[in-house]
Amino acid sequence: MAQAMSVEDIANDLFISVNTVKTHQRGIYRKLRVSRRNDAVRRARQLGLV
Repeated sequence: MAQAMSVEDIANDLFISVNTVKTHQRGIYRKLRVSRRNDAVRRARQLGLV
């Protein structure tokens, strides 16, 4: 996500489905308490996760 890859590109790189990527994204958003991708990346950087 932090590399600005599309959901499709992430799925292809990890050999998983697009729906699986979206499910994991929702979990990340929930844990970081954000609702958008750029907010998740920003928050992860603030927390030193990226």
